[in-house]
Amino acid sequence: GMVLTLIGLVLLTVHRCSPSGWPFLIWGSIIVIAVLFERRRYRHIQHSQDERWQRTGERFEDPETGQMVEVLYDPATGERRYIPMSCSASVGNGLSGRLS
Repeated sequence: GMVLTLIGLVLLTVHRCSPSGWPFLIWGSIIVIAVLFERRRYRHIQHSQDERWQRTGERFEDPETGQMVEVLYDPATGERRYIPMSCSASVGNGLSGRLS
């Protein structure tokens, strides 16, 4: 996004009579704004969702990876997540863990 924006600015500066830089400037700006919005928006949601997940006590070996997996449950939505046991140690004790 930043590269496209810079290319657009350079083209508009060098070729003042040519509108060739506008598409680069517009699309580059859109990408930069979208990335900044996404990072700000979803960072807050991830922290608040970590607290809702509860351990179910279910554990099993994932047939594809061979790793032990623990099941987490969100009572608000009914969603279940399956996480490797090495990542589940920090969930449920106030620390944020990887839940994907």
